[in-house]
Amino acid sequence: MRQSFMAYAMSVIISRALPDVRDGLKPVHRRVLYAMYDMGNTWDKPYKKSARLVGDIMGKYHPHGDTAIYDTIVRMAQDFNMRYPSIDGQGNFGSIDGDSPAAMRYTEIRMARLAEEILADIEKETVDFIPNYDDTLKEPAVLPSRIPNLLVNGAAGIAVGMATNIPPHNLGEVIDGLIAMVQNPDITIKQLMKHIPGPDFPTGGFIHGKEPIVQAYSEGKGIIQMRGKAFTETIKRTGKEQIVISEIPFMVNKKRLIEQIAELVNEKKIEGIGDIRDESDREGMRIVIELKRDSVPDIILNQIYKHTALQDSFGVNMLAIVEGKPKLLNLKEALKAFLDHRREVVTRRTAYDLRKAEERLHILEGYRIALDNLDAVIKLIRNSADPKVAKEGLMSNFGLSDIQAQAILDLRLQRLTGLERDKIMEEHRETGELIGKLGAILADEKEIYKIIVEELNKIKEQYGDERRTQIVARSEDISIEDLMVDEDMAVTISHEGYIKRNPVTLYRAQRRGGKGKIGTTTKEEDFVEDLFIASMHSYILFFTTIGKVYWIKVHELPQASRAAKGKPIVNLLNLEPGERVSAFLSVREFVDGRYVIFATKKGLIKKTDLMSYSNPRSSGIRAIGLEDGDELIGVKLTDGQQEIILSTLDGQSIRFKEEQVRPTGRGTYGVVAMRLDEGDAVVSMEMLSHGANILTVSENGYGKRTEMDEYRLQSRGGKGIITMKATDKTGRVVGGQQVTEDDQLMLVTNKGKIIRLRIKDIRVIGRNTQGVRLIDLEEGERVVSLARLAEKEEDDEEE
Repeated sequence: MRQSFMAYAMSVIISRALPDVRDGLKPVHRRVLYAMYDMGNTWDKPYKKSARLVGDIMGKYHPHGDTAIYDTIVRMAQDFNMRYPSIDGQGNFGSIDGDSPAAMRYTEIRMARLAEEILADIEKETVDFIPNYDDTLKEPAVLPSRIPNLLVNGAAGIAVGMATNIPPHNLGEVIDGLIAMVQNPDITIKQLMKHIPGPDFPTGGFIHGKEPIVQAYSEGKGIIQMRGKAFTETIKRTGKEQIVISEIPFMVNKKRLIEQIAELVNEKKIEGIGDIRDESDREGMRIVIELKRDSVPDIILNQIYKHTALQDSFGVNMLAIVEGKPKLLNLKEALKAFLDHRREVVTRRTAYDLRKAEERLHILEGYRIALDNLDAVIKLIRNSADPKVAKEGLMSNFGLSDIQAQAILDLRLQRLTGLERDKIMEEHRETGELIGKLGAILADEKEIYKIIVEELNKIKEQYGDERRTQIVARSEDISIEDLMVDEDMAVTISHEGYIKRNPVTLYRAQRRGGKGKIGTTTKEEDFVEDLFIASMHSYILFFTTIGKVYWIKVHELPQASRAAKGKPIVNLLNLEPGERVSAFLSVREFVDGRYVIFATKKGLIKKTDLMSYSNPRSSGIRAIGLEDGDELIGVKLTDGQQEIILSTLDGQSIRFKEEQVRPTGRGTYGVVAMRLDEGDAVVSMEMLSHGANILTVSENGYGKRTEMDEYRLQSRGGKGIITMKATDKTGRVVGGQQVTEDDQLMLVTNKGKIIRLRIKDIRVIGRNTQGVRLIDLEEGERVVSLARLAEKEEDDEEE
């Protein structure tokens, strides 16, 4: 059993699944091309029925199933599978959508013109022939290919215990590499890659990253990342944008790709797609993805790359048969094997031509002797009883060989005219020169390589084309952030849990007392509850009522129009039933030496290392322990050396040093920061900076700035001092912010109205005051959130 399996395994490896390094063909492909050549089914002859060829191949050379042979022929004719098809097909040979080809009785084929170069000079004893399966015919052991077919068209196959997967390449580039190698046999792989930068797939697209190509070319193995080519168009009629996919990765089924995208839309994994349609035709591929209004094309395209075969990988494994054994090849070894093959082919062809020339010269020498003795030769032939006697007489009287004597007897009388005599003598001279030239070639290997280079240049000139696949920077280096401007975003979350982002430039700066602009359309019972500012490239950490934390990139948040309500936050985070987001933190990057400070409604505070929150799971991780009835009201980043100020609903505040709060782990509870009266609660927490003022805003739209010096340092755990005189007129305190003259303020009301104010327009007054009106409110309207915005550009004023 062991011996039988080993014999079977070697048969599969050598005789079925792996290509020969010299012609780049598996036995079945070689037999298909040779059978077509033998039948005269060349590129310049009429097409023949595929079934006729399949029968001929199966009967003469390949004793396997007709379906397997026809499948091979179909693949050799498909321009989306073969970079340079070797068969010219007429009829339905399948499609990139995965459609099946027509039955072999309907389709017709002939060799492609390029295939002629794979079989060129086979009649000149350039390759060895071996017996076919029943020892009745001979078939070539390898083809004399002038095309570096192993690299140009690639190969794929699964043997026993091994497999090959060689990507296709551009013919012109491979030829340039071969010529460079002839000129410099010590050339390095890095130098070769100046000529052969990477694979060139028939379906085009992109290859992301040079390093995987270098690895594959150096070691013979590697994983190359492929991406389809897509661009964005604007529909003139509607103004909406659409993504158009014009090229897809090699070996990807277009129909299945469209189905994948549709499934993601149906499963709500990708939002913002309105319609998908296939507009591909004879002019080329065109998959159109129509986007909904206000969708961001770059984000949607990035999600499509991430979740579908529009981004795929190609596992390179350059395994081929070398001298009868499987061998893993690097790029240089593959090129050298082809050059060695061509050297042998050219040598054998030259030797064949030399032998034929010498044989011809031998006959011409006999003609010359006969013409010099023409009368005697004619008399001898006329007086001979039969051809045998005449031949013997010529050989004995004129010193001719058997071959020469027979050639003279076969000579037509018209060749004895003066003109024909001159032609024979001229041919004699030219043949002598040819023999000298061919002998010189065989005597000098440099001449052989010179011929190889000349033939390669002719192949490139006749069949070379432009590269289809572009090689770009590594996909790891091309993140969604690279596609987006790093601008500040106003992120709003409504009471009912709807979230969206908008550029802060959407809201023009107004003088205090302005009416504001509608920032969010909410249901009557809903209102905007939180607003904060974060850059597009930042992380947003979402802390929830049950003490867990989730994070998401700002650019992953849905961008909606100013009046739109956004998307439910539950669609972005895997929240538990009854769990809701209660605090937020914008983090540019996770680094050591930074801390997260938590403040709760009941006046507790906690400090934990930022790195503890750098790897949250999709289901969230524990951020803080909370008592019943308590919840987070604020989360801040700090360097460990800050001062903290807390403000309450009833207008109290306390200022103390952060060092009074020692760091604890993720799941721990806080310590007392401020003692509260019954019914009071902490509403805001700030980290103080030198030179800032404390801005306090009330729910009825009043606010003021107060010098920081008016808030004396106290010990953690006290009741604090007054920060704003809260009355029926002002309402309770919404929050406190530290601000500077250059900052701007954004206020949000329960009716979705947002107003943007310059801080310098708000008066600086004492702690125990009511402040000035910042925003005119309608009946039943109140301020629910505020956020500070550092001014980066001069904004237009609006009266």
